[in-house]
Amino acid sequence: MEKEPITNKGLKKLQEELEDLKNNKRPKVVAAIAEARAHGDLKENAEYHAAKEQQGHIEGRVLEIGNIIATANVIDVTKIENDGKIIFGSTVTVKDLETKKNKSFQIVGKDEADIKKNLIYFRSPIGRSLIGKKVEDLVIVKTPSGEKNFEIIDVKYI
Repeated sequence: MEKEPITNKGLKKLQEELEDLKNNKRPKVVAAIAEARAHGDLKENAEYHAAKEQQGHIEGRVLEIGNIIATANVIDVTKIENDGKIIFGSTVTVKDLETKKNKSFQIVGKDEADIKKNLIYFRSPIGRSLIGKKVEDLVIVKTPSGEKNFEIIDVKYI
């Protein structure tokens, strides 16, 4: 199985989610199943079926997170020598040349990517376009809605 890069912050978040699932959510759903069983006939017991379904989701997520952590290649951008180029884990500020607005992104792995939090997957169109570029470079990103043009304003390794 291929190693998937992840930031320290992303790994910590996954570990916290795994602990919460194992120590909080799993015991609650087990108790809900036991309580629903006590009500008798399981065929027509909606609470039992809902709790079993929830248990399946929790166990699936526990396995998924375990696999992600097992195949994670943790990259600490603060310990990598850099020459001003955008690399995995770096935080980039770009200027949208159409709207003249600045946007900041962090280049991350697929399991921590979240556009609402400005965390961009390094294999996404914008991630691929930014990797290897430097401050003042112009970048053209091909998106489903057309081409976007950016100028790189700043690169941080935090």
